[in-house]
Amino acid sequence: MTSLLKIDTSDLEVGMYISELDRPWLETPFAVQGLYLKTRNDIDIISNICDYVFVDTEIARQKITSKMPTVSSANDIDPGRTEFDITKLNSDDGTSRPKGIATDSTKGSNNLDGLFPDKELTEHPDTIIWQDETPAARKAISTLHTCLNDLLTRNEKGGPLEIVKIKQAVKPMVDSVMRNPDACIWLARMKQEDNYIYEHSLGTSIWAVTLGRQLGLPKLDLNSLAIGGLLFDIGKLRLSNDLLKANRRLTSQETKIMKKHVEIGVMLLKESGMMNQDVIDMTAHHHERHNGTGYPEGLVGDQIPVFARIAAIVDCYDAITRDRIYAKAMAPSQAVIQLYKWKDNYFQGELIEAFIQAIGIYPAGTLVELSSGEVAIVVAESRSRRLRPQVMLLLDSDKQPLDDIEFIDLLEVTETDKGLPLDIIKSLKPNAYGLDMSAIELLEDDD
Repeated sequence: MTSLLKIDTSDLEVGMYISELDRPWLETPFAVQGLYLKTRNDIDIISNICDYVFVDTEIARQKITSKMPTVSSANDIDPGRTEFDITKLNSDDGTSRPKGIATDSTKGSNNLDGLFPDKELTEHPDTIIWQDETPAARKAISTLHTCLNDLLTRNEKGGPLEIVKIKQAVKPMVDSVMRNPDACIWLARMKQEDNYIYEHSLGTSIWAVTLGRQLGLPKLDLNSLAIGGLLFDIGKLRLSNDLLKANRRLTSQETKIMKKHVEIGVMLLKESGMMNQDVIDMTAHHHERHNGTGYPEGLVGDQIPVFARIAAIVDCYDAITRDRIYAKAMAPSQAVIQLYKWKDNYFQGELIEAFIQAIGIYPAGTLVELSSGEVAIVVAESRSRRLRPQVMLLLDSDKQPLDDIEFIDLLEVTETDKGLPLDIIKSLKPNAYGLDMSAIELLEDDD
């Protein structure tokens, strides 16, 4: 058990390790737990956010290294430097990956076989193009929306989880992601709901299956990831709305209550007859961290069940790419950079690299600005050249709406009409230039 000392931010000193804040981590710009105070600037940043924090007095000084996340490094995302930072992550072969990420589906290069010793990992190539997959993906997402609405309604009334219905609801989405994940990713990102838990549950379910697909897990396990992603925050539905939507600093007692959602979620699963241990593990341990700074048990590395390690990554990524009470959404490319900074600290490095390989630098639904000045939205990533996805143009070079929809495959179109290079120069935050993401239509159903 760690020894935590409550300290007013006015009394912080360089060299301290902050294990807990006076509010949930996901209500701050830091997103995950555990930060080292390296400079006075780190103290100033924390002081502007919190009144008090909890310092871990038992973390040995020799554990504090240059790789330990600091307040500044977790809060230094600069939108103006997106392309510069992404270039740093690119390999020489044009696959736009951080060093160490495999350029193909070979699992052994990242020691992924060791994570699943009892499973036969199999490559899941695209079997359909995103245009043809869109109608089926739309129906799959609609099914999940219906399931989530029912889930929220039942839990407001204190009813049990209908596990059989949930299992049936995720299957069409899993099938769609296995064929081609771009359509489901797009539709989930475009759907805007007022309920954060609703949006977050849908997003984490799809990201978890997308990562599982990249890892080569069999369909049975992808179904487990889908269910776990949908349910691991289910315990929050039994907390008060005043607490969940509080636009103020939480007290120490309220923070403890917020953390109870993990225990409550596990209880709800077991009461509903959930027997799938992987789903239970995702719920019980999605706030654990690779370096032991998570909760509720402070597990380290391999002590954390592997499906829970996956849940932790997709939980964090989806959270930091959505608007929250104390933080605006990051552009997806910035979130990828941040995840890469956190690898081998908060999250297992091999899984972070697999996740980046799965979603790319610009996943479907990412707003981007082109070197031509035009603004587009990514509709499908390129599996071989991550910086050259397929995009749909939205605004012209003067940032005015276009009358006609135009799709461009940047893998094939490399120059403008004037013969100048055509590239993505940066990704944009959701709703940049006043664009309404929820109003953007990809393709209409044929029926």
